Amino acid sequence: MSEAIIVMVTCPSSPEAEKIANSLLEERLVACVNIAGRIRSLYHWQGAVTRESESLLLMKTRTECFDELSRRVKELHPYEVPEIIAMPIMIGNPDYLDWIRESTTPGREGTEA
Repeated sequence: MSEAIIVMVTCPSSPEAEKIANSLLEERLVACVNIAGRIRSLYHWQGAVTRESESLLLMKTRTECFDELSRRVKELHPYEVPEIIAMPIMIGNPDYLDWIRESTTPGREGTEA
């Protein structure tokens, strides 16, 4: 089994998605981010069904980075409750999975004694 995961985050706009992606890449919390164009999201929010156009981030990282990644997304994201969900990558190209591991650095922040 791999330690690699895909984290999904929806954003209200492409510029917002790009801002979050760039920050997470610079901080080496993710190895790669795909930004899927406009998607339609329908969801329950504050007692009503809401319909929005959003951008979807698909981020490749590893489990050790998830907590810090989640914290950073909450800091950067405009939504009150952003979607931050992860799925394991059960199997994949071993070279690609090694690249994810080598390209990410968990625990860069909050490591002071």
